[in-house]
Amino acid sequence: MTRRLLIRATGAARPGQLAGLGQALARSGARLLDINQSVTFGMVSLEALVGLEHDSDLEGALNEAGDSLGLDVQAIQVSAEDYQRWSSQASEPRLILTLLAPHLPAGILAEMGALTAEHGLTVELIHRLSSREPLDGGVPRFGSCVECWLRGEEIDLDSLREKALALGAMHGVDIAIQEDSIWRRHRRLVCFDMDSTLIQAEVIDELARRHGVYEEVAAVTERAMRGELDFQQSFRERMAKLKGLDEAVLAEIAEELPLMDGVERLMKHLKRLGYRTAILSGGFTYFARHLQETLGFDEIHANELVIENGKVTGEVREPILDASRKAELLREIAAREGLAMEQTIAVGDGANDLKMLAAAGLGIAFRAKPLVRSQARQSISTLGIDAVLYLMGYREGDLEDDSRAG
Repeated sequence: MTRRLLIRATGAARPGQLAGLGQALARSGARLLDINQSVTFGMVSLEALVGLEHDSDLEGALNEAGDSLGLDVQAIQVSAEDYQRWSSQASEPRLILTLLAPHLPAGILAEMGALTAEHGLTVELIHRLSSREPLDGGVPRFGSCVECWLRGEEIDLDSLREKALALGAMHGVDIAIQEDSIWRRHRRLVCFDMDSTLIQAEVIDELARRHGVYEEVAAVTERAMRGELDFQQSFRERMAKLKGLDEAVLAEIAEELPLMDGVERLMKHLKRLGYRTAILSGGFTYFARHLQETLGFDEIHANELVIENGKVTGEVREPILDASRKAELLREIAAREGLAMEQTIAVGDGANDLKMLAAAGLGIAFRAKPLVRSQARQSISTLGIDAVLYLMGYREGDLEDDSRAG
């Protein structure tokens, strides 16, 4: 009859410890069923689940090895019931919970632990994706990020996300929750809204200011937000007020567009890692093309201003790129590139982006209004747009080391 033991070894990390423990297990004829090792602040923690088909003094061999290796070693008997429970848990769905903020307050761990326990989730692993905190107590360069792996069955994901959103708002922390799958590590297409996502401005507002009609355009926008006009109606009405604007103003505004925090770093890494990138914007191709030339987007889709004799006519070429068209374009690009929708990422800030965010494998509301954050599956509000890399599972250290090596 198979005897199962959980071997737990802890102590100051040094070379040769895994080899020494492995040799003790091999001499005792043990079969390796599972193993996990981590080193934190120079302290090693190794756990191995082993099976023994015959009697042997495994505990004695391990204690002897531990003494020579500077490790405290324990051997814990695992019952058949506990082993069966452990085996069945491996087939339960896994969730990835990500905490993001300039600084992570210690209190968030206790409340996050209580929230996951309330939903019957076991925390399997917690690890840091961001760099270490500076010694002077300053804010880490790219913010703080911790990723947690959770397991459980019959998870009410909508309820969990709703409570996580409220908890994060209390502490000034973004809490993102994703379902883990093979696709999470094989995303290949990232599509972005432009205004207030890639740039810190709404271009149509900037055009209106330069043309002296900002208040009139803002009034139309307000009517649309109250539901009195749909996107296409409000867009045409706002465009009509720009009639006569000099084309030279467009070039001036394009050169002055303030980029969103982190967008240059994000694009550098996405291009280096081989992702296809696109702008899907309800704004204008004139400005999307400027970003394409500056940042290297593979393709752009936006609304085309009609310009005649050097003046804006107040019209745009059909079709107008609205919420439905954004989602359609996301699907069309994925199909053209031979990608599953699970391999796509969409990032946007407005109600006009919600259909695109819902269609993507990973939809992220970035610095969005509360209504949009509540309807999107994921959101980032506390860090720059390069925090998207954290939700993709990338460690800051790996990205920066690889970048320097290149």
